[in-house]
This record gives sequence, structure tokens and C-alpha cells, in this order.
Amino acid sequence: MDLPKMILTDIDGVWTDAGMYYDQIGNELKKFNTSDSAGVMFSNKLGIPVGIITGEDTEIVKNRAKKLKIEILYQGISDKVSAANEICDKYNISLQDIAYIGDDVGDYNLLKLVGFSCAPNNASDYIKEVVDFVTTKNGGEGAFREFVEHIIGRKRINQILETL
Repeated sequence: MDLPKMILTDIDGVWTDAGMYYDQIGNELKKFNTSDSAGVMFSNKLGIPVGIITGEDTEIVKNRAKKLKIEILYQGISDKVSAANEICDKYNISLQDIAYIGDDVGDYNLLKLVGFSCAPNNASDYIKEVVDFVTTKNGGEGAFREFVEHIIGRKRINQILETL
């Protein structure tokens, strides 16, 4: 498999279990699986930028992106195809150069247009039917990392690990 020029990802349902947690005073909480950060690290080591396109607009996601040094962050997006096209224009690539992982209705059209598409194991069947790869892991349980590892392959992972 050729490496993509960029990896894009949804957040809720991919990096999280899609749950939205609220405390008694209305603070929203999200649980991220830290193993997904290795997927970002592997991508960065190969010079493949990672970007986030999400329908939600929260400081939580902004902070997670900042911690992982993800500079491409589109939040509050209802039309993910338009956002991806904007990213493609900015980076002079095409949708076919992108690998994308998403899990739900808002991801459906983009999943059908990118060069390589993926969904977590617990995505709806109609999403899993249009993607190239379905992870064995559910969203929020390391699905993003599994997606990246599938794309880059064991040989490249071993080469990266030897440089750490």
C-alpha cells in the first residue's frame, strides 16, 4: 500500500467512545485512549501530517490536538467534504491522497471520496460497508492507532521503533 500524503480523522466515535460526559455543573468531558497518540507519532516520523475534522467544537479537542502537535484542526464542521477539499487546496493534494477514519453519518460522504477509508469496529454497518478497512478495535479503544499501523505496515513501524 502506498502511503497517503495526509491522514484525516474524526474524533467522537474514533478517538473517543462517542460518549459525552457532563458533570453536575455542565462541564463536558471526553475520554481519549492514549494509545492513539502513537498513531500520530508514527505518522509524524514518516512526514505524514495528521488533521482533525469534527462536527463538535470544544476546547477539549483543541487541547488534545495541541498536546499532540496536530496543527490541522477543523471543528464545528457539518460538511466534512468541503473542509477536506479546503485542506487539499491548502496542501496542494487531492482527496485521493488522503486516508480518513470516521464512524458516523457526518463522515459517510468523505469516506466514499478519499484514497483510503476506515471505520472503527463499532461503526454502523452502513458506514463499514463503504470503507476500505474496519479496525478490530472500537472507537475510543485505540482504533486510530490501529488504522495508522495498518496503513504504514509492520516493517515501517519496526524501522521507526529502532530510531527511538
